[in-house]
Amino acid sequence: MARHVVHVRTPRPPEEAFAYMADLNNFERWDPGVERVDQVKGSGPGTEAVFDVSVKAVAGTMTLRYETIDYEPPSRVVARAQSAMLTSLDTITVRPDPDGSIVTYDAELTLNGLLRLADPLLSLAFKRIGGRAADGLIDALDGDRVEHPA
Repeated sequence: MARHVVHVRTPRPPEEAFAYMADLNNFERWDPGVERVDQVKGSGPGTEAVFDVSVKAVAGTMTLRYETIDYEPPSRVVARAQSAMLTSLDTITVRPDPDGSIVTYDAELTLNGLLRLADPLLSLAFKRIGGRAADGLIDALDGDRVEHPA
């Protein structure tokens, strides 16, 4: 399993930060690895929201269908995608902070089946990919990275 977690302190109030993060249409605005997002079910974020997220892959583009599996405004949203090759679980939490809010983005990628043997290689690649996404998220939220939020 590959995992990348980033905590961002943003001046945005929790409701605003949550609304931005919970709408997966915004992924392509801050994650340089995302080429395109199409909402295929629902309108904006919510329990019925489903998104096709096209990401850069080794051999071109891979489209993952993300389904919202947990939606608790304004504090938590979880989206999951599963393909024959991999499973992605993205957990976003937002909590109040005296100067706005703290957004935590926790992304887990797991290779499926026999591909799981390559998880150590995926972890190395995901560290670079996750780092670029974290930088984009920090910029999008006008925030700062927080190593260990209180």
